[in-house]
Amino acid sequence: MKNAAGILGIIGGILGMITGFFVYGWIEFTGWFSTEVDAQVFDGPSNPLRLQIIGIASPVLAIAGAAMANLRPSIGAVLLFASVAGMIWAIGFGVLTIFPIVMTGLAAIFALLGLATKEPGTL
Repeated sequence: MKNAAGILGIIGGILGMITGFFVYGWIEFTGWFSTEVDAQVFDGPSNPLRLQIIGIASPVLAIAGAAMANLRPSIGAVLLFASVAGMIWAIGFGVLTIFPIVMTGLAAIFALLGLATKEPGTL
């Protein structure tokens, strides 16, 4: 369970990071385009700074939680759940975030289940 939590958390974090970079770049592009053209062609988000900060920090939390899931599964699960909550709060649950959110959430559940299980060959 703990190894699966680590692998799924890293994959979810990498996919979330790709999504976060895409969102960050889109916000920068729309801000630049609006100032160059002096027109609001693209509707920007209501709070772009939140999207930029949480969109990049949440995947980093997922990768950190996945790294901790093997030795400290409780701390890893908390970080993974925080990453899922951040991604949903900042970016939302949509086409670009389905896989990062589901993989990171499943990794958090596996990390919690890893608390109760004993690995083969351990005392």
